[in-house]
Amino acid sequence: MDTTDKSSRLVANWLLIGVGMTIIQIALGGITRLTGSGLSITQWDVITGTLPPLNEQQWLDEFNKYRQTPQYHLLNFDFTLPDFKFIFFWEWFHRLWGRLIGLVFAAGFIWFLLKKHFRKEMIRPFVILFLLGILQGAIGWIMVASGLTGDAVYVKPTRLALHFIFAMGLLCYTFWFALQLRVPRDQHIQNSSVRKWNGYILVLVIIQLLYGALMAGHKAATAAPTWPTINGQWLPYNLFRGDSFWLNFIDNKILIHFIHRGIAYLLLVLILLWSLRMFRIKGSRLFEKIKWIPLGIVLLQVLLGILTVLTSTGIVPGRWGGFEWLAQLHQLTGMTLLLSLVLLLFVVRRN
Repeated sequence: MDTTDKSSRLVANWLLIGVGMTIIQIALGGITRLTGSGLSITQWDVITGTLPPLNEQQWLDEFNKYRQTPQYHLLNFDFTLPDFKFIFFWEWFHRLWGRLIGLVFAAGFIWFLLKKHFRKEMIRPFVILFLLGILQGAIGWIMVASGLTGDAVYVKPTRLALHFIFAMGLLCYTFWFALQLRVPRDQHIQNSSVRKWNGYILVLVIIQLLYGALMAGHKAATAAPTWPTINGQWLPYNLFRGDSFWLNFIDNKILIHFIHRGIAYLLLVLILLWSLRMFRIKGSRLFEKIKWIPLGIVLLQVLLGILTVLTSTGIVPGRWGGFEWLAQLHQLTGMTLLLSLVLLLFVVRRN
């Protein structure tokens, strides 16, 4: 193996560690949301916020800050200090893991730079990756700040969705960059039709993930905890309401539910047809290994989505149960589906 190949592999492996850490970070974000922990820390201290409160007085100071928030006054007014410590932990750990990702990125960058493993064409992607990381952190704080004023009990669903989609973008960009360095050219195949289908499905999955985040932000699962119908109706009568037609697409829980389910069924059909097309194609060793993955994942994803909706009637505030496990698995499976599509998009090239 020559020095260039070795350098590419080392940098790619480092990037894949970043992909793994980002997946964990997104999972921690899901836990933070499901436990209602996101507003427990009312300040953004990049350095001093690394350590949690270390004594009783510091805990009381943080608790008093939380007691000034709308969420405490309107929802968690009966919280004791142990209750607060529980939600504080998940938000603190979510932020700490984000700092660790930044530390791994910075330390790795310096080490690879000193060891001269970087090639000239790697610099631009790294700059973009760095800027995306900073942007994601800023969006995260903007999201949290939306729940600290007025009569907000939770963060705004649209800002939660924005934070989630940008996290997906950062994840996919890092993964793509690693693939460029890790996958040899002889593993690519050429098929314009398969790649075009891949592109359409990928766009649809991004829209689906956006609506999944809106579902989560609005806590919309309980608005229609039935299947296959939505509260007994195939076409709900209250899909549109209010003065603004367009606001329904981000604020109306029933319409969000309807769109999210509809896209899921459409994706299932499209990925099935696309997979049948791919199964008839003989390609590289890597292509043969991965071409079945999206179909397997989407089947699991639809099942998890149905079970998540049906178990939403058993939600107990402040307690982790069946719904929370299923919702978390549903989110992680959606993320895995996205990455599988990115992988196939990388492997399958135009003719």
